[in-house]
Amino acid sequence: MRFGYNESCLDHDTGARHPETADRLRAIRRGLAKRHGIEYVDAPPAVKSTVAAVHDDDYVDELHDFCRGGGGNWDPDTVAVEETWVAALASAGLAEWAARSALSGDNGRQTPFSLGRPPGHHAVEDDAMGFCFFNNAAVAAQAVIDDDLAERVAIFDWDVHHGNGTQDIFYDRDDVFYASIHEDGLYPGTGEVEETGANGAEGTTLNVPLRAGAGDADYVYSFEETIAPAVERFDPDLFIVSAGFDAHRHDPISRMRVSTEGYAMLTERVRDLCDDTDTALAFVLEGGYGLDTLSEGVAIVHETFDGRLAMDPDEEPNENNVELVDEIRDVHGLGS
Repeated sequence: MRFGYNESCLDHDTGARHPETADRLRAIRRGLAKRHGIEYVDAPPAVKSTVAAVHDDDYVDELHDFCRGGGGNWDPDTVAVEETWVAALASAGLAEWAARSALSGDNGRQTPFSLGRPPGHHAVEDDAMGFCFFNNAAVAAQAVIDDDLAERVAIFDWDVHHGNGTQDIFYDRDDVFYASIHEDGLYPGTGEVEETGANGAEGTTLNVPLRAGAGDADYVYSFEETIAPAVERFDPDLFIVSAGFDAHRHDPISRMRVSTEGYAMLTERVRDLCDDTDTALAFVLEGGYGLDTLSEGVAIVHETFDGRLAMDPDEEPNENNVELVDEIRDVHGLGS
């Protein structure tokens, strides 16, 4: 794979005890150093007008001023320093690079993966939250739509937390499809089945709020039975994965049971879906707070594109999650 990376993302200093730390990127780089076929791209940062295409101008200016003043706690969880402004633009720019690269034809072993931080999927139109300042996946999607490189974009969020920011930004848009598999009831408490879009965009938001303890079989079943057919029906030009790895069974801040192999299973199914539908594919890093499991997760995505075959789940999905999937299929009219 080709990995977008910018050293300035390390300068976003959240403090010694914060889970979203520069050590996350360092761990990923160490893990990838053991793999073959790695290429790094130092993409340019996003410009202010590009992030303002999905965020309020007043919010963007306020964040700029906040960082220039030395930063601090934007909220109890979301921390900035002076360098955060440059890091946030760099992270958004890496996501934009990934989207543009995919649409230019980079696929297979050249599939782009943006390794930026701070992450983005909790950032709403007019506020930062949940460690996120600019919504990187949303910035990327909007940039390629504005430049007429894509008419329709699908974003699949497999982070353990619901991407409330991405959903909110595109909730009444019929040119962006947002789908999320996440832990029900976890921060930020959004992402219910009934949240499907509004104002003519009904059906362009699809949420799968799995119960705590869901594992590989639940995730694979949910993707195959809900997200894959919904994406096929939407027929996007670009498919962006908001790739968080905090649903891993050993991640310190979630209660899900996805294995490293489970991420290979999801990756393989995403890749095959995009191959079958001739859809450009890009990955954008979100969460993941166990350094070893985060590193393993990114590496297994790369290995899947490098020819490694994923195993199949060794168990059946939980009965409660099967019932949930049936409900979602009914809500979205996906058939029996």
